[in-house]
Amino acid sequence: MASSIKNEISKDFLHIHDDFDSFLCRKMLKKRFDVFEPASFHPKIEVLDKKDIILVKAEIPGINKKDIKVSFERGNLIIQGEIKKEEEKKEQGYYYSERSYGSFSRTIPLPSEIDEKSVKVDYKDGILDLRISKVKTLKLRHKEIEVK
Repeated sequence: MASSIKNEISKDFLHIHDDFDSFLCRKMLKKRFDVFEPASFHPKIEVLDKKDIILVKAEIPGINKKDIKVSFERGNLIIQGEIKKEEEKKEQGYYYSERSYGSFSRTIPLPSEIDEKSVKVDYKDGILDLRISKVKTLKLRHKEIEVK
């Protein structure tokens, strides 16, 4: 009985050891080779609602601007993109080659009505900047209406 318990404990520790090795290996590869995981990529978004304008910043590093699509649908801003990365390293003692492909999509509900024709978009140094003008609403002055 003692030996079967010992065997079970040994198996459990081996599983923990294997899991830890697998985790550590992924972390080391990511750090050493800067492995990019497009399946888990979600751009960080910042939205500022100012008086007449909405400012949106999205961190999308390492992507060509032709692979980014910005659209509006039912009061939402949609930012989509395709990530393509190919890497090859040859150094003394090892050869490393990896291709990563994936896509991302972020949908941001906008806090007010916007003027879609006035949107300005800029992509520089991995930052997507959007300036979205709000629809100007007319302020009604007091007006009495005659009842007939």
